[in-house]
Amino acid sequence: MPCESTTMCQIISKSTVFPATKSTLPDLKLSVSDLPMLSCHHIQKGNLFLRPPAAIFDLLFLLRQGLSKVLTHFPPLAGRLITDDNGYVYITCNDAGAQFIHAIATHVTVSDIISPIRVPDCVKGFFAFDGMVSYGGHFNPLLAVQVTELGDGVFIGFSVNHAVVDGTSLWNFISTFAEVCRGVKLITKQPCFTRESILISSEVLKVPAGGLKVTFDEFAPMAERIFSFSKESILKLKETTNNQKNKKWLKNVEINAVNEIMGKHSNDPIKLSDENVTTLIGSWLRKRNDVTNTEPTPEISSFQSLCALLWRAVTRARKFPDSKLTTFRMAVNCRLRLEPKLEAFYFGNAIQSIPTYATAGDVLSQDLRWCAEQLNKNVLSHDDTMVRHFVRNWEQDPRCFPLGNFDGAMLTMGSSPRFPMLDNDFGWGKPVAVRSGRANKFDGKISAFPGRAGGGSVDLEVVLSPETMAEMELDPEKPHGSVRAQDADVTHPDAAPPRHVVLAAAGAAAVDAGA
Repeated sequence: MPCESTTMCQIISKSTVFPATKSTLPDLKLSVSDLPMLSCHHIQKGNLFLRPPAAIFDLLFLLRQGLSKVLTHFPPLAGRLITDDNGYVYITCNDAGAQFIHAIATHVTVSDIISPIRVPDCVKGFFAFDGMVSYGGHFNPLLAVQVTELGDGVFIGFSVNHAVVDGTSLWNFISTFAEVCRGVKLITKQPCFTRESILISSEVLKVPAGGLKVTFDEFAPMAERIFSFSKESILKLKETTNNQKNKKWLKNVEINAVNEIMGKHSNDPIKLSDENVTTLIGSWLRKRNDVTNTEPTPEISSFQSLCALLWRAVTRARKFPDSKLTTFRMAVNCRLRLEPKLEAFYFGNAIQSIPTYATAGDVLSQDLRWCAEQLNKNVLSHDDTMVRHFVRNWEQDPRCFPLGNFDGAMLTMGSSPRFPMLDNDFGWGKPVAVRSGRANKFDGKISAFPGRAGGGSVDLEVVLSPETMAEMELDPEKPHGSVRAQDADVTHPDAAPPRHVVLAAAGAAAVDAGA
């Protein structure tokens, strides 16, 4: 029976799980990357598993015990938020505990979740703290783990305060949780709780008397769908994108070579034969090649190719006039961009949102390479200097992050297929899929997950207005000047046979994201 409602999930029990050992961590001050997230919903991400061989009560015992143990490695997640007399917000690692929930939806099957073209509404019921903004961590747990029994599987949903973690921190916690449940004694990725970096500011975020709210319409109707891309299709797309650059460069080289040689020929009193001209052109090209090889053009990655493709796809579906300014916004991980670098598993938010702008006319009239290059330039230029510039900019006007699609022409990429989302074996096998809840979703919100097919494949969770999604799905099967589905294999993971739609219409994306 396909699931259609969030009310189809019945809560059986709620309890508080405390760390197995007391925390010795001091209060952790929220950074300039943490504070803007106080007005965002909790992060809601989870794993879908086939039915474990153990009885459900044994499974619940294993997960409760594992959560208690892993919280000793991640004390902030058992704490609460506090604000001092000066207005600074901290995580107090006071061992107040995390919430643990047991729910049932045994009439829902694994197939009911992963087979439909659109993500079913019942998935939203697999997560706690629905609609709660992160500022609520002053009064509520910072972490909730909900274990939902399905007819032939289990879903483990994590709801985590976004002012406390980004994607890197969240998935490191989940991976460590899985390790502990499997009996691993020495965890492989120890979190770092340092607060000594440029991200820690003396400025104060002013909170209005009425508290903080999300900056988008959380009740607007949305359509949500998972698009899957095989490793082979992504490599084809990357090759196509880079070949567009090579063809353009060769064409320009040829034109410049001919112009230069022919100009010299016409002004040279000694007339050259065709053979001489050919020899000179070859010599000119070799010299130009030698110069070019000393400063190679950066290769466009598969991530950037997919992002560019998505940008074009959604822009076409939204049917903007050529003059309309569009925005593709990406969250980038700043841990290794800073000098000195932060630890790879620095705990907290260490992300900044980078906008790239272009008119709808340019996005659609230029080739895929051009769009990818605009994104590539922004990502490459976001170094230590730029990170510090973003910090100073925030300090001049401390504010929460304005999440949403304010002019109807924005795309926001979150999450990353590089996160170990499908590696989390809690003791009975790896998950078969990743899904997210209702949190922080609006027209244009995209999340990239590692693909269910493995091996470098990518699954994309695409959230759009119903009208835009319908345009993408009904677009005629023709190239539109872009790469066709035959070249990129855009299908639902369980669709058979696949209905080839135009990539530019179906949409796709991935990015080096930090959340």
